[in-house]
Amino acid sequence: MDGYYNKPEETARTIRNGWLYTGGHRGRSDPEGYVSIVDRKKEMIIVSGFNVYPREVEEALALHPAVMDAAAIRRPASPQG
Repeated sequence: MDGYYNKPEETARTIRNGWLYTGGHRGRSDPEGYVSIVDRKKEMIIVSGFNVYPREVEEALALHPAVMDAAAIRRPASPQG
């Protein structure tokens, strides 16, 4: 990636010395050294004092037999709150 469209400050924070630093993903490594991205930290919301990650919402929705696939995406908060 070359950068974010019309967002030079965000590009400067994200791309440094040729490396992409998202800072917004949660991952884990297995004993063999493979890394898996498991969630999106930047999209975490707080509900009644609990951290809720998009993956948790997607997995809960996918449990329903009428749901084939699910994707939780963030939208800006409304001005009313």
